[in-house]
Amino acid sequence: MNNRRIFLVFFFAVALFFLLWKNNKQLQYVRNSGFIFGTTFSMTYASPDGIDLKKEIHQELMQVVDNSLSTFNKRSILSLINTNQPHQTDSAFEVVFNKAIEISKLTNGAFDITVGPLVKAWGFGFDKSDSLPSDEEIAILQQIVGYQSVHLIDHHIIKDHPETQLDCSSIAKGFGVDVASNFLERKGISNYMVEIGGEIRVSGMNPSGEKWRLGIDKPVEDITFEHRAIDTILHISDMAIASSGNYRQFYYKKGKRYSHTIDPISGYPVNHQLLSATVLAKDCMTADALATSCMVMGTEKSLELAQQLDNVEVYLILAGQDGKYKEVYSEGLKKYLNP
Repeated sequence: MNNRRIFLVFFFAVALFFLLWKNNKQLQYVRNSGFIFGTTFSMTYASPDGIDLKKEIHQELMQVVDNSLSTFNKRSILSLINTNQPHQTDSAFEVVFNKAIEISKLTNGAFDITVGPLVKAWGFGFDKSDSLPSDEEIAILQQIVGYQSVHLIDHHIIKDHPETQLDCSSIAKGFGVDVASNFLERKGISNYMVEIGGEIRVSGMNPSGEKWRLGIDKPVEDITFEHRAIDTILHISDMAIASSGNYRQFYYKKGKRYSHTIDPISGYPVNHQLLSATVLAKDCMTADALATSCMVMGTEKSLELAQQLDNVEVYLILAGQDGKYKEVYSEGLKKYLNP
């Protein structure tokens, strides 16, 4: 046997040893939960020897998401843009901004990260208002709302109107889920569930060795979150899921119900039968943005959009007769209803 063959035999023997050693390391599922970005988070992941990565994941999320997209952090890139201060966008901000513009174009403006002033005017922002906005006030605000009026040029956001504000709340949670999920994958973890504020991404199998079972809530009008009920359960793997609805954030004034979903085009709260929209996609940022889009577009347009897009499915719950619900979903979602 020549030296080359001896080397190859030795090399493969060593490789086999490390492969067996790696496979024999015991995988233990670790569960974490807590608060971040003003909401709850939970994670379950199969970690070699039960290593807890909560602290590292939290630091990653705060560094990547908080520094770029937080409206609470006065020095975040988003805050600097909204106050017209000197800034330079980073890769995280640009990923989210470009995805937001992509979804806006796909939905013909149903999704729009400049809609914040209209949301605030209707009493769903940080500053609550006791009075409804007039038609004239809405018309004035519409002049500074529109995704076409903001541009990413040379790592800076250029606004056609200085008063235009960006609000990434309808996409940032999904992005945060993706950041945490990608972090786990860089650590070699392929079985996990990451959830932030109800937006979820899963990979591989759950601790029982099955696909992950994720419930979709019934659209119960309960702002206290005390009477949650499951409408259906999806069995998924290697997918992300996000939901949006009008059944928890709303108010009544003069006998009329106003939902928190504002149509960026009309400037008014949506008024249709769609109560909740759940979207499945390959990444959570896309699912998050599309779920909001569906609530603006309504049932038919949401189903049409899902049919046009690869790897996107929707599950919609509508108001029916006599207080009952009606469920409709895209053709491709059927395979996730049964294990």
